[in-house]
Amino acid sequence: MTSPLELLSVDHLLSEEERDLRDAVAHFVDDRVRPSIADWYEDGLSESAVRELALEAGKLGLLGMHLTGYGCAGTNAVSYGLACMELEAGDSGVRSLVSVQGSLAMFAIWKFGSEEQKQHWLPGMAAGELIGCFGLTEPDFGSNPAGMRTRARRDGDDWVLDGTKMWITNGSVADVAVVWARCDDDKVRGFLVPAGTPGFTAPKIGKKLSLRASVTSELVLEGVRLPASAVLPEVSSLRGPLSCLNEARFGIVFGALGAARDCLAAAISYAQTREVFDRPLASFQLTQAKLADMALELQKGYLLALHLGRLKDAGTLRPEQVSLGKLNNVREALAIARECRTILGANGITLEYPVLRHANNLESVLTYEGTSEVHQLVIGQALTGQSAFS
Repeated sequence: MTSPLELLSVDHLLSEEERDLRDAVAHFVDDRVRPSIADWYEDGLSESAVRELALEAGKLGLLGMHLTGYGCAGTNAVSYGLACMELEAGDSGVRSLVSVQGSLAMFAIWKFGSEEQKQHWLPGMAAGELIGCFGLTEPDFGSNPAGMRTRARRDGDDWVLDGTKMWITNGSVADVAVVWARCDDDKVRGFLVPAGTPGFTAPKIGKKLSLRASVTSELVLEGVRLPASAVLPEVSSLRGPLSCLNEARFGIVFGALGAARDCLAAAISYAQTREVFDRPLASFQLTQAKLADMALELQKGYLLALHLGRLKDAGTLRPEQVSLGKLNNVREALAIARECRTILGANGITLEYPVLRHANNLESVLTYEGTSEVHQLVIGQALTGQSAFS
């Protein structure tokens, strides 16, 4: 039986170092994630489990792995993408923990922070000893971050922040939140808000049907007073948070394929052993047609992701190209997960198998870091030169 990602014999497109890193992350997922993921999903991932996973990911060098210095591994973009793929083959929530830490919170500090801020936060975050979150999305402003209502005003040498952020991964467990706010001069700035700062709370969001193996929170800022040293000094516009989002979206381009691959592998294995009308389910033409179509889309998505990774490593990757990857790969991954559920029948709705868990997670991945509609408009603007956002 051929593995879904071996049909096109694409492994030679990776370097030995990239394959070794991919395999190491796959072993981590097999040993640490798969045995517990059904319980984490059913019960909700505890904050203590998040901290344990962060420490283990830090020991493997996965946190901020594509950044350089400050204890970060300094891998190439393709290696980071492959790590995201293997992590999301375990669960989207686990990949979200790593990507929010590295591509959003750490990247914001690494790219726009002062040297003092980098030295203070990044080594501990790379080791998993400190956890970060990224506060951009608000209850009424997701796809339109320019409309944010969180405000920062000067008060002497200090800044005072008021506002609310929503759907924040790692929020209630984070040691530091990167919070974006509009200032009195109408510029958008990033602020480093340590946990425990008076006026800052991060209530956990419960009763989720998706990303249950992930901590999701609200951030509430009520008269939060910060010193001038809390401001990220190297950016004062939406370019800051949007460039961070582009980093995270790149990881999703690879990550979603991991969930799809895991679903397809489960469906193939199930179809081989499930007897229907005294024959293996895998022997029916309709089943093989479904498997063939899904394997084809998975292969195409992987080649697209790998191409974008090579562009990123060459320094030529453009935002609309990331949008192409995120739009296609998440959309196809979700379709694969749903189709695999039909092959497993009633068994597909249980946590004994991964398919509906992945499908539910991908419903969130479909809309976070830019909805499909937003990415369609980004691509449309690149094709026509006309903005359809307003």
